Amino acid sequence: MLGMIRNSLFGSVETWPWQVLSKGGKEDVSYEERDCEGGKFATVEVTDKPVDEALREAMPKVMKYVGGTNDKGIGMGMTVPISFAVFPDKDGSLQKKLKVWFRIPNAFQSSPPVPSDNSIKIEERDSITVYSMQFGGYAKEADYVARAAQLRTALEGTASYKSDIYFCTGYDPPMKPYGRRNEIWLVKT
Repeated sequence: MLGMIRNSLFGSVETWPWQVLSKGGKEDVSYEERDCEGGKFATVEVTDKPVDEALREAMPKVMKYVGGTNDKGIGMGMTVPISFAVFPDKDGSLQKKLKVWFRIPNAFQSSPPVPSDNSIKIEERDSITVYSMQFGGYAKEADYVARAAQLRTALEGTASYKSDIYFCTGYDPPMKPYGRRNEIWLVKT
């Protein structure tokens, strides 16, 4: 636990590598099309719980792993954003399932520490192209659903994206009270 707190407060922060391919907007919605680099990710999947509750279960596990609860006992530093995949139903509401994706920092990509918690998996993910929309505040499930709907409306007729999954992202530690950055990522098809 101490490693997690130390890493969160004093550890290095690395940004997940991506390239902006284009920028767009419609009415009051601005978005970017980005190519996000692949790599190795620490993942935690939670089912049968609403998104906000599932995040409260999954995020501490990822943070402990990053903070040193691993076979090497070392804190790796943070990579932002931390993303989590959600799975919308036809009506736009979210299924009781999510998967947190934490990109392993570059220094550990070739040989990530093995998680001590068996619910954390190390997975290889290819690069993805996304449509990204940024917003502020302490985001909850309702905020992500509303922003995803706004982004889908802005992209209507101009872009194709997966309808059965999208990513919600956060850049800030929970103790940051203002100037928070969140994003919705719709995956381009």
